[in-house]
Amino acid sequence: KRLLFLFTLLFSALLGVDSTMHSAQAMFKDDTFATTYSRSYKTPKFESKLHLTGIATLTPRGMPLSVSPSHVSKVQTITGGSLSPGGNLSARDAGGAIVGGQQSLKALGASLQATHSAYTGPKRAAPTLGIVRLDYDYPPSPGDIDHPDSFRYDVVYRVVPGFTFEICQSGKMPPAVEKRFLEAIQWLVDKGVNGITGDCGFMMYFQQLARRQTSLPVFMSSLAQLPAVTCSYAAMERIAIFTANGKTLKPMKALIKEECGVDPDEMRFVIIGCQDVPGFEAVAAGGKVNIPKVTPGMVQLAKKTLTEHPDIRAFLFECTELGPYSDAVRAATGLPVYDSITCCNFFIGGLQDSKGFGLDGWVKEWDGQQEAYKYGDNLSAEEKKQLVNFKN
Repeated sequence: KRLLFLFTLLFSALLGVDSTMHSAQAMFKDDTFATTYSRSYKTPKFESKLHLTGIATLTPRGMPLSVSPSHVSKVQTITGGSLSPGGNLSARDAGGAIVGGQQSLKALGASLQATHSAYTGPKRAAPTLGIVRLDYDYPPSPGDIDHPDSFRYDVVYRVVPGFTFEICQSGKMPPAVEKRFLEAIQWLVDKGVNGITGDCGFMMYFQQLARRQTSLPVFMSSLAQLPAVTCSYAAMERIAIFTANGKTLKPMKALIKEECGVDPDEMRFVIIGCQDVPGFEAVAAGGKVNIPKVTPGMVQLAKKTLTEHPDIRAFLFECTELGPYSDAVRAATGLPVYDSITCCNFFIGGLQDSKGFGLDGWVKEWDGQQEAYKYGDNLSAEEKKQLVNFKN
C-alpha cells in the first residue's frame, strides 16, 4: 500500500509538469496503472488534440512509462524523449511502444500527433463569412456583427451604397440599390466566402433576393435560427424575441412566417422592444453605444420579461447590435441567448474541423488575424461617391 501511495504521488508530480495532460477513470491493479489520457498540445507551429486509451506501468526509479495504444495504426517509440518548441522529439524510433522518463507525457502527446492524422491531401481553405453592410457608418463594439473581433474566423465586409436603414426597414429597394445589392452578393461569392449574412435584422426582407444570386447558405437575419429554437421547446413554452424597437418588427410578421415557417403571432413568442433601455437610444441615432452603461438595463429588461412570462425558455436577439449583451443576459438568467453571432457560428461551423475526433488536418487553421477593414473599403472610388452616410 505504501508503494502504491508512492506511485500515486510520483504520477501526480509527473502530471504537474504539463497541465494540459489529464487522466480519467484511473485505477491500480498489481503493478499496473490503467487510465485514459486526454492530451491537448499547442505551439506556434501546430495544434493537436488527441485521446488515448492504454495501460501504463510505473516503477519507482525514474518512473518510466510504457503505453500500448489500441487505436493508433503506427506507434512510435520514444526513449527519454522531450518536446522542443517546434514540436519535434529529441529521440524517436519506429516500434510498438512508447517509453520515456520525466518528459514521457509530453513525448507521448507529440508522438501521437505525428501518427494520428490520416489526411494527406491538399487542405481546404479555412471557412470565411461574407457580410453585407448597410450604408450606415457607426462605431461597432465587440459582439456587434460589424466588429470583426466578434468572430473566430475570417469575415469579409461589403457595403451597398444607398442601402440605408430606412430602405432596409421598408422592405423595398429602388432598382439602382437592388442592382448594387446583387453586385455585393456576387462580389462576396467571388471572394470565396462560404456563407452570407447581413448587418441588420431587417435584411430578412431581402433573403429571397440574395438566394437567387447564389447557392451559398444565406442567413440575412438572426431570425434564421428561429425554426430550430422553436422546435427545441414544447408548444406551451415561450421564446422571447428582443428587437431594437418592438413596433418596427410588427410589419415583418408575415415575412417571418413565410421564411421561418413559424407564426410570430402565436402566444409562444414574446416580442420585446429595447428602445427604452437607458443608453440604447444611441443605436437609433447612429452613435457609439456605451456598452457598460446599457448592459444593466438590458439585463433588467430580461429579468422583468422572465418575471412577467416565467415560461420563457430562451431569448433570441433579432437586432445585430444586441450581441454585446448576450453573455450578461445568459449569466443573469441561466437561459440560452441566440443572436446574430450564434447564427453565423452555426452555419460556418458546418465547414470547420471537428476537434478531437474524425479526420485531422483536412482544412487549414484560421490564423487568428482579421483583414483590416473600415467602412467603405472594398468599394471603388466611384462606388464610394454613391455612399449616403460616408463620414470619411
